[in-house]
Amino acid sequence: MKSIDANHYLLSVGLKAEKIANYDSYPLSLAAVKGLQQKLIFHEAVTFIVGENGSGKSTLLEAIAVSQGFNPEGGTKSFNFSTRQSHSNLSEVLRVSKSIKKPRTGYFLRAESFYNVATQIEVLDSDPYPAPKIIDSYGGVSLHEQSHGESFFSLMKNRFGDQGLYILDEPEAALSPNRQMAMLSLLHQLVKRGCQFIIATHSPILLSYPDSQIFEIHEQGLEKVEYEETENYRMTKHFLNQYPSMLDILLKD
Repeated sequence: MKSIDANHYLLSVGLKAEKIANYDSYPLSLAAVKGLQQKLIFHEAVTFIVGENGSGKSTLLEAIAVSQGFNPEGGTKSFNFSTRQSHSNLSEVLRVSKSIKKPRTGYFLRAESFYNVATQIEVLDSDPYPAPKIIDSYGGVSLHEQSHGESFFSLMKNRFGDQGLYILDEPEAALSPNRQMAMLSLLHQLVKRGCQFIIATHSPILLSYPDSQIFEIHEQGLEKVEYEETENYRMTKHFLNQYPSMLDILLKD
């Protein structure tokens, strides 16, 4: 598929080596972070980062988001609440290269703390000050009054706008396979409207998006891979094609 002429807001991310004494302590010891010794070049439309649990993909996405002014727990750049101070200081040693183009809007989605974002919206909207309600830009219905999956989808459908920079950490967490396919379609429409995405995911459905680049985290760092080379795709395909024998192995006494 020919690359769509999307705005390219973030060009690459690497490490400020001069600020690092050694790579033995967390989070510098994470495989995803070690991989930044050779900088990661972002795709102009969609960059996927995949890897096992604990490999550092969420920590890396959080640091990229914080380096761009987003709240560590998620939301837009105007959110500054803190439920629990747990983010790393990785953003302080990241070197993010940006183009001359600036996004008109943006969002950092963390699946694990989206509940906190929804709560903060209700807190802010309870202020009697005469101003437009924040929830109106999310579809007008409380995110707490929707299922987890519905609230995720409402966010993308209503809050994500043209020419935006969107950093998404495991957006598939609350989405059914059908909704993940619907998200692919919505993702494509947003890319055509000048948006750039950086996404950490385990979903082989989302990873299939063709106008993208996939980086898989290995022990030695980040490796650029094709869709069918990813562990997510290969393991899912293997299981579905041979699930009776796989179940025999997995459930054996």
